[in-house]
Order: sequence, then structure tokens, then C-alpha cells
Amino acid sequence: MASMKAVVLKGFGGGEVLSMGEVPQPSPGNGQVRIRVMATSVNRADIVQRQGNYPPPPGESETLGLEVAGTVDAVGPGVTGHQIGDRVMSLVGGGGYAAHALAWAEHLIPIPASMDFVQAAGVCETYITAFLNVFRIGGLSDGERVLLHGGGGGVNTAAVQLCRMLVPNAVLFVTASPAKLDRVASLGVHHVIDYRHTDYAEEVVRRSDGQGVDVILDHIGADYLEPNLRCLAVEGRLVIIGIVSGAKADLHLGRLMVKRHRIFGSVLRARPVKEKAEIVEHFRKVVMPGFEDGRLSPLVHVCLPLEEVREAHRIMEESRHFGKIVLRT
Repeated sequence: MASMKAVVLKGFGGGEVLSMGEVPQPSPGNGQVRIRVMATSVNRADIVQRQGNYPPPPGESETLGLEVAGTVDAVGPGVTGHQIGDRVMSLVGGGGYAAHALAWAEHLIPIPASMDFVQAAGVCETYITAFLNVFRIGGLSDGERVLLHGGGGGVNTAAVQLCRMLVPNAVLFVTASPAKLDRVASLGVHHVIDYRHTDYAEEVVRRSDGQGVDVILDHIGADYLEPNLRCLAVEGRLVIIGIVSGAKADLHLGRLMVKRHRIFGSVLRARPVKEKAEIVEHFRKVVMPGFEDGRLSPLVHVCLPLEEVREAHRIMEESRHFGKIVLRT
């Protein structure tokens, strides 16, 4: 069996467990293609998996990496509409930090002619996550108010761009660290709140004239549950996509009932193949025209060689990035 270069995990823990190595080159099964990976990206989930707290779904590669951009170099049985040499980007259940990765043909998105592989590597995981959770689940409509946590992170910067394109009359609130306040504001955010030095919930209520926000996208989890609900409007929707601060928190059921709040938990990686395919198809129809005509553009903080994966993880863990951290193979 042929081998390929990949990032391998030597146990779980800090960045020291990451190293370059050789692993077997995968072969596509029924409904799959193999992609020659030109670029991949670092996502928060990669850090959690490296620490031993986010195993890949059954049957997926143990190698890190949730999105890839490259060219199709092998096509499995039952695949139509794709051929060797096609420039594509895709979500993957794992395996992105390698020279080759398997993807379901139904999850492939053609890369626009104007976009290079580095830019394309920053699209799928963050923009699809933002689209799924802010719009399909959160149901944000034009004229509503939305609170996005995450400052300069990939999902947040993607969500801001999508809001500006899809709901141009929505009012955007974003929490950010002091060093990123101005850059977040430059994206077109109406209210940027320094979460380190202010009570962001109080600020949201004050700046919304006591109304609160209609949709909140949150990846922090436990520590933010109470303040999130405090600044959520009547019939507001809270979508939780991460639990950085913990998985358990007290819930004030009385407030939930009186204000008719709705709380959603959401992950993308573990969804069934067919369900993700439907989400990707919707994304292609609604969002991809924005990349094709220039209204949307991935923000790439830095592009490093795959061999510098430890540094890439360090940048993310220290929150030094604004936009995506890309690894080229």
C-alpha cells in the first residue's frame, strides 16, 4: 500500500504530540473521491481532538483536519459528475492534515476560478458552520439583531460577512478582545463589545434600548449561558456550537418560559452524510454566488507549511489570529 505524508498524533496533549510522519494513502470507497490536498486549515475542533476530547466519528480518519482544498485524483465507485483534476473544496470528517484525503462526492464544492487553494481552504468549515447555525437553525431575518461571540475567529468573521450579504438590515453585535476591537468594527459590525472589561450582556441590553438580541451564536458554553439568556430578546434563539468553558451550567427555567426562549445545540461534523450533503447543496445555492462575484472573501491570517503545524496550533490557542490559519501541503 502506498504511503503519504501526514501530521500524526503521538498520544494526546499539547502541541508537542504533533509531528510529521507517514501513513497509508487512502483509497476512495463507494460514493467517495480522493483529493490531493493543496491546503487545509486549523479549526478549534482540531485543538480539542489533539487534547483527546473530540474523537472522529466512526469510520473517519484519525488524522486531524476538517476541511480541504485541492484536486480530485481518484474517483470511487458510484461517483458521477466529478473527474480527476477537478479543483474542489470540501468538508471532511477527518484526514485534512495530509497529502491526500477522502471526501464524499456529495460534499464537494467547485472552487471558483478567482479563488486559490489557500483561500478555498478557509471556506467550508467556517462559512458552512456560520450559515447552518445563524440562518438555518437560528433563523436570523433581515432587521433583527444578532450577537456573535468570537471576535476575529474564523466562524465569527465568516458569520459577519454572511450577515452583511444575506440580511443587510440586521444589527450586528460582536464580542472581542481589546486588541481586535477595531479590526472587528472594520468588517461592518455595528456594536463591538470588549468582553474582558465590560459585562457584555449589560452592554447589549443598553445598546439595544432594553430589547436584547434575537439570535446569539455561542461557542463558549457554560460560562456564557446565564449572560446570553440575560440579553436574549423575547422569543430569541440561542445556538450553542461549542463548550470551551464547560458543558454544564444552571438554567433559569422561569426566565426561559416567560421570554419564550429557544436554545439549540449544534455540531456539524457528526451529522449523517446525507444530511451534510443537503446542507452543502443549500450553501452552494445561497452562499457560493457571493464568493464568485467577490462579495465574500475568506480572511486568511497566515499560511504556513504543514510541517509548521505546531506553530499553527500555538497561534490559535493564543488567539493571535484574525481569520483563518491555513496549512499548505
